[in-house]
Amino acid sequence: MARGEAGRTGVTRAAAVTDEEVTIRKCEALDEMQACFALQQEVWKFADRDLIPVRVFVVAGKIGGQVIGAFIRNEPGNEPRSELIGFALSIPGIRNGHCYLHSQMLGVRQQYRNSGLGRRIKLFQREDALARGFELMEWTFDPLEIKNAYLNIEKLGAIARRYNVNQYGITSSPLQGSLPTDRLVAEWWMKSKRVEAVLGGSPRAEFECRSRINVPAEIYQWKAEATTRPQALAVQEGNRAQFQRAFAGGLSVLGYERDQRGNGGFLLGAWDESWRY
Repeated sequence: MARGEAGRTGVTRAAAVTDEEVTIRKCEALDEMQACFALQQEVWKFADRDLIPVRVFVVAGKIGGQVIGAFIRNEPGNEPRSELIGFALSIPGIRNGHCYLHSQMLGVRQQYRNSGLGRRIKLFQREDALARGFELMEWTFDPLEIKNAYLNIEKLGAIARRYNVNQYGITSSPLQGSLPTDRLVAEWWMKSKRVEAVLGGSPRAEFECRSRINVPAEIYQWKAEATTRPQALAVQEGNRAQFQRAFAGGLSVLGYERDQRGNGGFLLGAWDESWRY
């Protein structure tokens, strides 16, 4: 997990939380922005030079972006309080004359991962964005992170058709394994029939799969150990070339599969622009 959307969810067993126990809302007070900054440090374990400062969180909330927090109610003794256990940061952008939101970070405290909290935060982002007239949200994610890719493509309905090579350079986060920070760009067309169907519990629309790009389940272990890191790098470089050829040929990531061993696979096909509406 390096800067960008929350990456690895890992194999951590999620702490049991109910919808009633967690409140998701916009962060507005300075101490809430500071809590987001602290959770960023905890999740990514960046060196100081790679951290997004508190003032960027503050500004984002004032210029049309989003600072959204997930708070759980704790009651130590007779002093009930809310603790931040997840957050998302987004900033407004513009491309080809159209405004969109770029979701720069989404992080969840380790013991609450794999609980569906990240998806709930994304849905809150979508609700707020649509209410303010945005139809597109983008974010970047590590194509080697299997669970995150599955969430983005299959559970949220995002697509991908751009690949950024070493976007942030070699970062200080140990979660990146000292590999180049290659990123896929997720496009979330929030009002599209594709997204509405997926979020409504229906299967995503079928398409002709014209290419498949695989990620082995062992990639996390290979990234974590210096002796096996060259294997992870070889997968990254091989997949990078496949993505670049596929995208140059007009294909897009439209599906994602995982098998029983935990291997992942990107499914690529032709994206029809009319599907955005």
